[in-house]
Parts: sequence; C-alpha cells; structure tokens
Amino acid sequence: MKTGLQLKLAQHLTLTPQLQQSIRLLQLSTLELQQEITTALAENPLLELEDIDDPVEVSLESLPTAPEREVALERGDEGGFDIDDAFDAYTAPSESSAVSEVSIAESATSSDDASPSDAAASDDAPVEPIDVTEWGNGAAGDGDDDGEWQRARNVSLHEHLRSQVAMVRESPSLIAVLNALIDALDDDGMLDMNEHEFAAMLGVDVGSIATLWQRALHLLQRFDPPGVGARSLQECLSLQLSALPQKSVVKLARRVVDEAFDALARRDFVRIRKLYSLTEPALRDVLNIIQSLSPRPGAPFADVSASQLVPDVIVRRNKSRWYAELNGAVVPRLTVNTMYADMLQRQKEGRATPLSTQLQEARWLVKNVAQRFETILRVAIVIVERQQAFFDHGAVAMRPLVLREVADELGLHESTVSRVTTQKFLTSVQGTFEFKHFFGSHVATDAGGAASSTAIRAMIKTLISEEDLTQPLTDSRIAELLGEQGIIVARRTVAKYREQQQIDPVNQRRRD
Repeated sequence: MKTGLQLKLAQHLTLTPQLQQSIRLLQLSTLELQQEITTALAENPLLELEDIDDPVEVSLESLPTAPEREVALERGDEGGFDIDDAFDAYTAPSESSAVSEVSIAESATSSDDASPSDAAASDDAPVEPIDVTEWGNGAAGDGDDDGEWQRARNVSLHEHLRSQVAMVRESPSLIAVLNALIDALDDDGMLDMNEHEFAAMLGVDVGSIATLWQRALHLLQRFDPPGVGARSLQECLSLQLSALPQKSVVKLARRVVDEAFDALARRDFVRIRKLYSLTEPALRDVLNIIQSLSPRPGAPFADVSASQLVPDVIVRRNKSRWYAELNGAVVPRLTVNTMYADMLQRQKEGRATPLSTQLQEARWLVKNVAQRFETILRVAIVIVERQQAFFDHGAVAMRPLVLREVADELGLHESTVSRVTTQKFLTSVQGTFEFKHFFGSHVATDAGGAASSTAIRAMIKTLISEEDLTQPLTDSRIAELLGEQGIIVARRTVAKYREQQQIDPVNQRRRD
C-alpha cells in the first residue's frame, strides 16, 4: 500500500464538559441534585452555599383545599389495597431492620437451672390472651380516630409494639426474644427471617431458642396491628382475617387465602368459584373482605413527614389566572468564593493550576444549576398556562398536551423537555403531580378537537361511581355515554382505561 496524506471535511457534534454537566443536572431529581451539590461542595473549596435565615417552606395545608384529590385516587392511596400491587411488593424479601443486642443467657442454660416460668414456656402451655381490640388501629376495626391520634403522637411501629410487651406476663427469656423479634421487623411490620437466621444473629444455638422463638412469634402475631410479625403476604392476610369477627364470609375468605392463595395471586376467580362452589355474589363478598385488608400492617405508623414530596414549582392563583413560581426551599444558593477567585485573577502565571481548574468548574456548576431551575420554571409556566381549566375543575378538564407543543413554544428540543418533566413536581390546590402527569395521548371528538386521556379516565370513573349497582354500566354502554358527550372512544379503549384505574369489570360490580 502507498502511504499518503488526505484532507477530508466532516461534521460531528462535540459535547463540551460544561454542556454535558448541564444535561446531566437537568435530568436529576431534586434529591439527586442536592446530593450532587453536597459532593461538589466537599470536593471544591471555591464553592460555597449561602445560609438561608428564613427558608421558604411549602405546605399543602396553606393552599386552598381542593374538592378532588385526583392524584391520590389514581394511585390508589385511599382505601384497601390491590391484589396485584401487593403480590408485586412481596415477590422479593425486603431487608429487615437492625436488631439490637439482646441478652438471653437464661435460654442457653441447662434444663436443671431453668426457672419454672422457663419450663412452662412450651408450645402446649397456654398463652395469656391479649385483647387487641382495646388498642384499635387494626386493619378491620373502626380505628380512624386512633389512627389520627397515632399520627399526631408520631409513635413508631416498634414503640407501639413495645408498649404491648409491657402487658405480657412471661419469663424474662421470652420477653427478651419478643423484643428482639420486634427489633427485627421492617417498617411494614413484616419479619424476614426464620428461626435459624434469628439464632445466628443472636449468636446462640438454634436448639436452645427454638421453643422461645415459637412462643414469642405466636405472641407477636397477636399484637396490634393485626398482621404484624407475618413472614409472607399469605400469612399477613390470614392473621388479619383471624382477628375479624368469625362470620361465615370471613371464614370462607380465610380458607381461600390459606388454601387457594396461588389462584388468588393469578386472579383465577373461576377456579376459586369451582373449588368452593361459590356464586358470583358470594365471590364478590369474599374478594371485598380480602381487599379490605392491608398488605403492610405497619404502614400507618410510618413517619410521613420524613418522606413527604418537596415540589419544585408552586402553582398559585392571582385574580382569575393561575401562575407558576419556583419553590425557594429547593433552589440552592450556590456562589463562588470571591476571595479565592480574586487571588487567582491576580496571578501572573499563564499556566493552568489546580485551583484555576476548580474555579472554572465552580463557575460552570453555579451557572448550570441556575439554568436548570430557569428551564424548569419556563416549562412549568407553559404547562400551567395550557392547563388553566385543570387547576379550576380537576382532571375532567385536562387538555391534551404533548412534549412537542411545549418544545416548539420554548424553542427547546423534545429531549430537553422530556428531561425537565421527569421526576419534577408541582403542587397546587388539586394536589401534587409530576410534570409528566399533564402530558398524554388524546382522543378525537365530534367537534373536530381532542380530549385528554386523563380527562376521559376521570369521566369513566365518575360514570361508574354514579351507576346503579343492580344494573352496572358495561364498557360498551360507557362508550355510548361518552359518545353522547361528543367523545369518540371504542369499547376496548374504555376497558383499558378502566383497568388502568383498577376498576372491576361489570360482572364483579353488580349487586343483587
């Protein structure tokens, strides 16, 4: 081959480090951005974070109460649980919380040295009954007031359970194991270990603790809230059913959970009907009982304040219009240390130094963080302007909106708008929503316009909530009713939107 030189013209896109950082910051959530800034402050001495004497705090209680909370209804946050969600949540074991050191020297001693109370700690020994109805807050009780008291006191699940341990009259060995089991529970009240793992964690022989394990677990599973201490979803539901008044439908529901759990998980209701010779109304009653249970008995004791969502944008009303503004609580006050910057500017050397590189990086970060929040606000302003009717009337007034419309109006690329709308939230009188909630597909109308899929789902939910339960609406009838309002939608589309909202089909909604 003959060597030689050739000239060639070509175009290619080069992303500068500053542009790469800007793109990466734009797609981060608020929490991830805070972690990124914390890391940068630790690594770059030229970056500073201004102290805020009076930080801005956003409270939904300070905003007017909305007649509807569509986001809570759509996510299923209110009432009962869905069988599919429950099975998805417990397909893999969750990590249990750390267990404090417990002294159980009494249980490791020989039988000759055991006290009479220890000798009585066997499977055949009677267990002192514990009346859990007095404490309320159960999955099936009328514990609404108790739940409010619980949240007001901020009592954790472990504290609630330890308060019940004080009422148990058993040996010190059993009490020690019972407290260890309470410490081993996760935040949902589930126990993710067997007796061998429990013994290994305590550093004792499993034979010396087997009896105490069984007795302590039996006691724990009788505590309030019902279902606590369960080692699986099946056991959790069974424990809650055993705590209910033993009516015939409750006994049947417990048999279904204990004997046909796999069919229940697959939603194979035909097989369940055949196994127990159930009519459709009887099956509906059984399913209603099961869906009234809680797959996470410890959830009411969770510290909600620690996990509350902090919105990036607040939507407020000014006279007759809604407008968007940044939440000052999430906007960091990043600055460059002026003293170091002035010193570097006075240097005569033309070569780059580590500090000069860090100065450039600090300036880039300050600029890109400011640009991130500016872009978020610009996108939020367009969303609020397009969805004025939504903030006035709720989901039924949602207008169809796609990313391209916002991108064209702001002169941005669709990918940029997509990054802005991911894991960014705004709060209003209607609730707290991710930006993506306001985008979606649309359906044609008779007038030649389009209706948002979110609005159609809200209309379907409204029609079903107002139906006659003796003659519930079929998907075809719902499609006809929507057609009478000028919205052209097929029956299969109605069925898809109904299933997305976890609404049962017509045969399961019928009441005789």
